[in-house]
Amino acid sequence: MAVHSMKDMPFAPPEGLTVGAVPEREDPRDCLITKDGRGLDESPKGAKVGTSGLRRSSQLQNYRGDLQIESVRGNIDSRLRKLETEGFDAILLATAGLHRIGWRDRISAYLNPELCLPAVGQGALCIECRENDPFVLDLLAKFNHPSTALAVAAERSFLGRLNGGRQVPIGAYGQIAEDGEITLTGMVGTPDGKTVLKETMSGDDPNKLGLALADALIAKGAAELLAIAGE
Repeated sequence: MAVHSMKDMPFAPPEGLTVGAVPEREDPRDCLITKDGRGLDESPKGAKVGTSGLRRSSQLQNYRGDLQIESVRGNIDSRLRKLETEGFDAILLATAGLHRIGWRDRISAYLNPELCLPAVGQGALCIECRENDPFVLDLLAKFNHPSTALAVAAERSFLGRLNGGRQVPIGAYGQIAEDGEITLTGMVGTPDGKTVLKETMSGDDPNKLGLALADALIAKGAAELLAIAGE
């Protein structure tokens, strides 16, 4: 078996492999680390914010067009060091990574998913194994968290319909109610944040819900945004 970050998993696993379990999800939100502990709304006009990925920068610029967004790469530690060494006012990271290494105290503010939708599968893990290995599949079933698995399945169905990659700002977040109903919110945007299309739908079948939500955004113009990004 192999353990992966779910957001790094391709939509279709290699032939002969399958998702054996999806453990309970960590906090899927993005978070802000600032020099002075301020949140996003309190950050000064023109603040220099470092982040990786078009999804975050698109939504951040859509919310606050005055921010100076710049790309930062590397592991968590090296990104946080750049807060001090490269003149950033804030760094935007996935909450799950900081929680898992015990650095909650470094977080200045959590970003509400309504402001910044997470990446598909963010905060969730995937345990992959051979699809024809009933012994291992039976063992892994003990680690599967049904609600997380349902939410992530809906998010991945949404991503699969859009055939999206890292060159396109795409986000999705599924939540499960006590009665089992899935509420899924998805977004597709432009890298500059000038256009962000967003929609929310609910349903019982994660695969059908993801497809329906993607189709709703396609009807709003998402296909054109995806086509432009693919040129």
